[in-house]
Amino acid sequence: MNGIIVVNKEKGYTSHDVVAVLRGVLHEKKIGHTGTLDPDATGVLPVCVGYATKICDSLLAQQKEYIAEGRLGVVTDTQDIQGTVLSSVTPDVSEEDFRSAVAGFVGAIEQLTPMYSARKIDGVKLVDLARRGITIERSKKTVRVYGIDVLEYYRETGDYKIRVLCQKGTYIRTICNDIGEKLGCGSCMTSLVRTGTGNFRVENSVTIDEIRILMNSGRIGEALIPIDAMYLGSAPMELAPEYRKYIANGNALEKEWLTPIAEPVVTHTDVYGNLLGDSEPSTIRVYLAGEFFAIYKKRGRRYIPLQMYHEVDNEKNRASRAGEEQ
Repeated sequence: MNGIIVVNKEKGYTSHDVVAVLRGVLHEKKIGHTGTLDPDATGVLPVCVGYATKICDSLLAQQKEYIAEGRLGVVTDTQDIQGTVLSSVTPDVSEEDFRSAVAGFVGAIEQLTPMYSARKIDGVKLVDLARRGITIERSKKTVRVYGIDVLEYYRETGDYKIRVLCQKGTYIRTICNDIGEKLGCGSCMTSLVRTGTGNFRVENSVTIDEIRILMNSGRIGEALIPIDAMYLGSAPMELAPEYRKYIANGNALEKEWLTPIAEPVVTHTDVYGNLLGDSEPSTIRVYLAGEFFAIYKKRGRRYIPLQMYHEVDNEKNRASRAGEEQ
């Protein structure tokens, strides 16, 4: 099984929990997620299955969209409502002042990684130290926020809702905390939904229970986005069958061995994202007997492998297969 499933992560699951559960549901060992979500956060978590794990890093780098709710006047040790309250005041912030403060977080901003996070320092997760009451010095990091919209604001309670577009590694609860610091009254996040990663949208995602139903009824293909749907900007080419050994070994291909073909049937084309950047026009999708095999890049009259989406038939892999069969 190879492809991407856009999971709608529910509360109570860590991102690693989702991967562990899906290994059992899909009967597939090779699974990876594309961006950590806290257990109490919900929403889009693209999961790569089989050879699709090779594009985890590319998907992880895509722009994220979040809908966050927060409350002015409350500060917690975790920067969200689940933490221990450190201070609580009754805020009195006008909507104009609130919107002005929020607007200041657009662009390149510096964030101090919260202690309650999965970031590792010297091999130890910060959250594990925090749970033991240990706080260590952390350096600030620069992240980019592409836009923030205020969706709701209630002056009488200090409750608000914002939409955030940002790069990977941005802590939304830290933005909520820092908005409160800027206004002088404190703030914490009360809920978080990741509504998008790249072109993957929460409205097109599936829950773990829905994945179970699709798998048990033999309809998992309805949720499985094929790998080649991520490369629709690369021209599709069919490799002549007599040259199968070359692609099986991950070798370069001659131009004469390839024939342009009509666009193969690729589902979920609405999620296409350019994963190859500026190099995309010089790349091709290579198919063999209608099966997607690899992405190749033009170099002179030949094409060289850029990313293989099948097991390369080399000595290392043959030895590995032999070991598994013993």
